[in-house]
Amino acid sequence: MARYDYDLFVIGAGSGGVRAARIAAGHGARVGICEQSRVGGTCVIRGCIPKKLLVYASHFARDFEDARAYGWEPAANEFDWSRLIDNKNREIDRLNGVYLSLLSGAGVELIEERGVLADAHTVELGGRRITADKLLVAVGGWPWMPDIPGIGHAITSNEALELKSRPDRILIVGGGYIAVEFAGIFHGLGVETVEMIRAEHLLNGFDDDIRIELGEQMCADGVEIVNRTNPTAIEKTNEGYRVATDTGRTVEADLVMFATGRNPNTAGLGLEAAGVAVDDKGAVVVDAESRSSVGNIYAIGDVTDRLALTPVAIREGHAFADTVFGDRPWQADHANVPTAVFSQPPIGTAGLTEAEARAQWGEVDIYKSRFRPLKHTLTGRDEFTLMKLVVQPGSGRVLGAHMVGADAPEIAQGLGIAIKMGATKAQFDATVGIHPTAAEEFVTMREPA
Repeated sequence: MARYDYDLFVIGAGSGGVRAARIAAGHGARVGICEQSRVGGTCVIRGCIPKKLLVYASHFARDFEDARAYGWEPAANEFDWSRLIDNKNREIDRLNGVYLSLLSGAGVELIEERGVLADAHTVELGGRRITADKLLVAVGGWPWMPDIPGIGHAITSNEALELKSRPDRILIVGGGYIAVEFAGIFHGLGVETVEMIRAEHLLNGFDDDIRIELGEQMCADGVEIVNRTNPTAIEKTNEGYRVATDTGRTVEADLVMFATGRNPNTAGLGLEAAGVAVDDKGAVVVDAESRSSVGNIYAIGDVTDRLALTPVAIREGHAFADTVFGDRPWQADHANVPTAVFSQPPIGTAGLTEAEARAQWGEVDIYKSRFRPLKHTLTGRDEFTLMKLVVQPGSGRVLGAHMVGADAPEIAQGLGIAIKMGATKAQFDATVGIHPTAAEEFVTMREPA
């Protein structure tokens, strides 16, 4: 008779947890998984997918304008927020069904309850207890908001995806990727948009040239960015909300959204009862194989506060399952992970920023190109593309590639492969460009800036 109910039990059925459960089951393990919300996690239910659908929606007004330069006369158009949200929800329902089918097809038992650790091998699930040889914590992160007066009036990105109606004016607090993406969404859908940030520039941690370029282009497009400012209180008024700040300025808005970061979703999870160590943010402390301080308990994804990216969580989950249950040990590599920001214009990046490269290698060569895309030579739109390469002088190795402009996320995926392989500037130069494209600029930049 088996000592435990399961060989593996996963707490959290997001992208990483589902991948780990499926792969482990494929290796012959008896696997269970629990989820207190809908299967799919942040990315599928309240993050990447629904957000990008709204990004697509926000592009159309601009596309209709640009069409006139190419001989089209678009018919009078009207926007229906409710139809957009209904269609988005229908797609999320479909994806939720896909994830449910994937678990069922793999032979993974799903328990739709919140899981709380009772000890190193026991999970409490709505009055029921199960035991497992190995436990995997994959509960992701949750939006964080500061404790200021009136904060209960504000929403996060979770609620922004489910609004019943479109506001006329919105204040978005935060300068990270979620904040800039939603600023682009609301502005593109005709909402008067103000973004308030505590720093000088957007997107802390990204390359400085890219940060500055994005901010300038967002401002030129009509988003008001209020920098070096923090909200101190939110007051409800007859017209909406009034937000006070530490600079003395007040901002009036119909809706106030905070995108001020996400913390590991570990509160009340019972980690202390199981003896699992967490850091000061509540993230589970793990080694390179995703093992916690308790030998049979592992953690992957945003709950570990390593790289909060869905594809990273999926790789961590896959590596865990192969290593622990498949006798195929490998580790997820967190170096040179390409990423994108679906801002307007979007950003694509791979490898080190200029500041990171200088800190690691000292002197570096910088190549930059800024130009108006061919499309806008007819539209006259004041929109530019910026591309940048960070190169190690001695070896010529390309340490980082960064872009802000149309199609940047698609282009960055290919650049990520090149940087992962250790490509040199000479190899970039030896590659024939595809003309006319924006991407060809990455293989035609000859002189350091």
